[in-house]
Amino acid sequence: MRTITIKPAAITHNLNRVKELAPTSKVLAMVKANAYGHGVAAVLPALQQADAIGVATLREALEARQLGWDKTIGLIEGAFTADEWLQAIEHDISCVIHHAPQLEWALEHRPAANSATQVVWLKYNTGMNRLGFNEQTIMTAAKLLHDAGYQLILATHFANADDHSHPLNAIQIQRFNDMLKTLQETVSPDIKGSLCNSAGIVNFSEHHHDWVRPGIMLYGSAPVIDQSAHELDLQPAMDFSAQIMALQTIKVGDAIGYGSHWIALEETRTALVSIGYGDGYPRIISKDAYVSVIDATTNQSYPCPVRGRVAMDMIVIDISSTPKNMAINSKVILWGSVPHVDEVAVHAGTIGYELLCRLSTRPERTLA
Repeated sequence: MRTITIKPAAITHNLNRVKELAPTSKVLAMVKANAYGHGVAAVLPALQQADAIGVATLREALEARQLGWDKTIGLIEGAFTADEWLQAIEHDISCVIHHAPQLEWALEHRPAANSATQVVWLKYNTGMNRLGFNEQTIMTAAKLLHDAGYQLILATHFANADDHSHPLNAIQIQRFNDMLKTLQETVSPDIKGSLCNSAGIVNFSEHHHDWVRPGIMLYGSAPVIDQSAHELDLQPAMDFSAQIMALQTIKVGDAIGYGSHWIALEETRTALVSIGYGDGYPRIISKDAYVSVIDATTNQSYPCPVRGRVAMDMIVIDISSTPKNMAINSKVILWGSVPHVDEVAVHAGTIGYELLCRLSTRPERTLA
């Protein structure tokens, strides 16, 4: 059986860590991409102490409303059409405005005074060079929106916040702080600021401003390059597991799997595990990749290397280090506490974000 077990208590713990790190800021908790693969329905109850949630698409926002989230929802890419802007007003959704068409829709179709859509996240391009008004156009946009009755939160996004020493961080921080001060002095002192994502929360505590926007750290993955999730006291919110489906012994000189790339140098006890890239386990992994096998009798965990290529529906692991009575149907942890998803990501040449987000619908989902 392939199983994804979500741990709401871990998500609540991680949210509390955000609050400890940014005690004076409000929290926009990111639940885009199906809550980073964890499932919005499973995650929302664990985020009740967040001030708001953030999503990437209107469809995600409407799903959260249907699931009963009655606090602020931030649409972080904003409306894609004028019709979406009208739907945002209808469903009380706050939007990012990052380019001229969105500004035009907001000025043409104004929400009621008590609407959450009246709060606008005005995106400033400080160096990421994706979304946002530039230095010349943002002041005009801010004044037009303020004069139309909108409440503004100036927002930007780091390009390298995971690396504290990257020189662009200081440039982005300075540009953001300068612009926020200018807008507060020339447009309205009530304009708020939002600068920090998960990595910024960890690395730039003096620049948390009014709102922080945690994402990956809520799910127990480390957002920075020089500290592990364990060192940051973040708990993994997902166990991805399967079971041993068959056992066999490989003779010296025999190969395993497609391409016959792994060849046994000694007699090797192996197990087939019912998991593969069709479930979301990465196809390309290094020779150091391993899983944890749980002995059902003793509950002891054994690290077992992955051997040969990952297939769509199964992998082969080396169980030579486990007891010889290891049984079919024994539990296998692909990622969870050990190995951590961040460790698996390193073996796959990617990041934990991708592994979590690209899980398929085939594994059964449960709550811890």
